[in-house]
Amino acid sequence: MAVSFDDIENAFFFVSMDQQFMHNAYLCKETGEIFYTSEIGDSDELPEDIDDPDKYIIIPHKNELDLGKALVIEFTSEYLPEELDRVYSIFRRKGAYSRYKDLLESKGVLEDWYKFENERQKVALEEWSQDNNIEIKG
Repeated sequence: MAVSFDDIENAFFFVSMDQQFMHNAYLCKETGEIFYTSEIGDSDELPEDIDDPDKYIIIPHKNELDLGKALVIEFTSEYLPEELDRVYSIFRRKGAYSRYKDLLESKGVLEDWYKFENERQKVALEEWSQDNNIEIKG
């Protein structure tokens, strides 16, 4: 069974849009169908055998793929090394991503961040799919 990369990517964005475990997505390895659950909104009705690891796999959160703070630090080290201490300080408090993006915008590298983040997410999801024997179509 092949799954479209867009479907996996959309599920990844859903899972990663909030704190880990607030939103979950489960991929059925047999059909390619994805089931969504959320702690704060509507959820799909889950199949009774959702806990069967041979049949379903949980779509990872960005932090599980080192695409959260680790990616921020990597980008900052490469593009704004002089701001590294400031970025560490930003990420010690709530609302870090909005303050981080404000910093990037003030330095003229916000678009570079989006491009960097998107490229890394795509590579990480492709590797995750391969590691879990998920065939990607399209």
